[in-house]
Amino acid sequence: MGVGEGLLSWFRSQGWAPFPFQLQAWEAYSLGQSGLIHVPTGAGKTYAAYIGPLSEVAHHRQKGLQILYVTPLRAVSRDIELALNAPLSALDVDLTVESRTGDTSSSVRRRQRERLPEVLITTPESLSLLLCNERAHELFATLRCVIVDEWHELLGVLALHHGSIDREARERVERGLKDGSVRLVVCTSSLDLGVDFGPVERVVQVGSPKGIARTLQRAGRSAHRPGATAHLLFVPTHALELVEMAAAREALAHREVEPRAPLRQPLDVLAQHLVTCALGGGFTRDKLFSEVRDTLAYQDLSEEDFDRTLLLVTEGGPTLRAYPQFRRVQRLEDRYVVADARMARLHRLNVGTIASDATVELRYLKGARLGTVEESFVSRLRPGDTFLFAGKRLEFRLMKDLTAYVKAAKERASATPRWSGGRLPLSGSLAAAVRRAFHAAREGRLDTAELEAARPVLEAQARLSRLPSQDACLAELCQSREGHHLFLYPFEGRLVHEGLAALLALRLTRLRKATFSLAVNDYGLELLTPSPFPFEEALRPALFTREWLVEDILESVNLGELARRQFRDVARVAGLVMPGLPGARKSTRQVQASAGLLYDVFARYEPDHLLLSQARREVLEQHFEQVRLVRTLERLERSPLECIHVPRPTPLGFPLVIERIGATLSNESLVDRVERMKEKWLREDSLSA
Repeated sequence: MGVGEGLLSWFRSQGWAPFPFQLQAWEAYSLGQSGLIHVPTGAGKTYAAYIGPLSEVAHHRQKGLQILYVTPLRAVSRDIELALNAPLSALDVDLTVESRTGDTSSSVRRRQRERLPEVLITTPESLSLLLCNERAHELFATLRCVIVDEWHELLGVLALHHGSIDREARERVERGLKDGSVRLVVCTSSLDLGVDFGPVERVVQVGSPKGIARTLQRAGRSAHRPGATAHLLFVPTHALELVEMAAAREALAHREVEPRAPLRQPLDVLAQHLVTCALGGGFTRDKLFSEVRDTLAYQDLSEEDFDRTLLLVTEGGPTLRAYPQFRRVQRLEDRYVVADARMARLHRLNVGTIASDATVELRYLKGARLGTVEESFVSRLRPGDTFLFAGKRLEFRLMKDLTAYVKAAKERASATPRWSGGRLPLSGSLAAAVRRAFHAAREGRLDTAELEAARPVLEAQARLSRLPSQDACLAELCQSREGHHLFLYPFEGRLVHEGLAALLALRLTRLRKATFSLAVNDYGLELLTPSPFPFEEALRPALFTREWLVEDILESVNLGELARRQFRDVARVAGLVMPGLPGARKSTRQVQASAGLLYDVFARYEPDHLLLSQARREVLEQHFEQVRLVRTLERLERSPLECIHVPRPTPLGFPLVIERIGATLSNESLVDRVERMKEKWLREDSLSA
């Protein structure tokens, strides 16, 4: 059955002609096929995915849920609802399109618990709550089609936090974007996923987007319709970001977009899903194991790990067996169910997998709520400090019970909150392109506007040291009053450099006793030692060997503490620690303490606990990008090193010095300290001239 004439007429009445990929998608659906629609933002994929199933639903005229549209972006659901409602005018059938997200009113949610609309737009978290409904089998029995939007974000968005702006402010911004009163969008490296926006005149990207896909997405937001020209205004925050933008332009021309790696067996999510399924009418062991193994993330899941996870939710595992609060799921003959009403309520209140740093509420002294900021940002503020939040200048006054109280500031803001998730590292694809861009500059090919604009700083780098080559790794050595510096520039992103710096420091100390201070950024790393060290002699290929890599990383960093922090989120998702019931919510610190206690118990009595192993694995994979670190070591081991002695930090090395001294305690501002260094170097230049 193809798409009906009514829908085709509606399509033409909009002034549109279906694109070939839309016709192919409709035809494939009519043949009973599933698939992936991969086209640029704004090309028409929503209707490519929706019109085929809608035509089928209109033909059958059945009531109840038939099309489920899942999006990880709650803020987008309102626009999607409008888009999915629009074609209904061409159909003479009684169909309802509704959303169910965290923004849905309680009265609508109550109604939907009894009967779902024919087309439902929802988020993964809200879908999980629907599956907790004991009538889930009945509610979903008529489902014909599942459309998963932005599926790639389902892989990555869980590690990012967004939506810091309060709902009212977010909706005000969105209204302005939709009614055209806001025509300009300013964004940074962390995508503003909490705010949806359609086509705008121009997107202003402040600082590097840090990735090719993110660059594409920003540009797409300025022309969110087929055939339109995208406009992206890039505002560098320092001269070397011009090189990043030149590299991004070149990589885009070669369509070098970053691949997305799927998650591997997150057993905390599996534990949560088992309890959800037990609540939603129950499950049998063999059927659910087969169903879970049918997904990409769990395709290699062993029966042993599945059974250990099942044991975790039924008995708490070997360590927690004596505590009834961890026996969440019961076995009744061959079915697993949740029989305890309080346990069921607790689970429903804590469904979700989005992890974030501890946040605090931001309120005016008179009580009005502004939103949330990360605790790590507020903890650095002193009363009287000013900062910018949601376009408002605020003065920090005091912190009480995880709430930061502020008042409107008259003075210029001296800081802006930055989400940790916003400190995104340079992606692998962009990093490779940056190395090529520096190589082009080294050969004198400043053939883009960005590289030409960066000419002064590139020439200074070449004069003081050397421009990096694509085929070699640049190392700079210098001596200062602080000690002896090694600057190394692999251009692999902040996270890889963090692991690499710790690893090199460990391996160098095996050669000779030394103490190192470390600094990293997206371009390279700095090792500083107060005593002379034979860096040039030590920088041999063997230093970058991949043998004993994991063991060396474990020895070089405080993995125990990192794993403990990671375990907090793993334990929360798995349901071992919960914030509690409304009216008796635990504070973030109480949740952290509970997770820490469990971590210590497992580490002592069950060191191979599946969630401990997951926390350690996630630290290696997420904190140090272990796979990418291995590739970097392989490249450095086989690449020649260019060791250059320099009189002082070069344009590439100076940001690393700033990174290091910015983290030290001082009663001088960073600007004052940088100005003092600048004056000293100018005096030295004057004397040498």
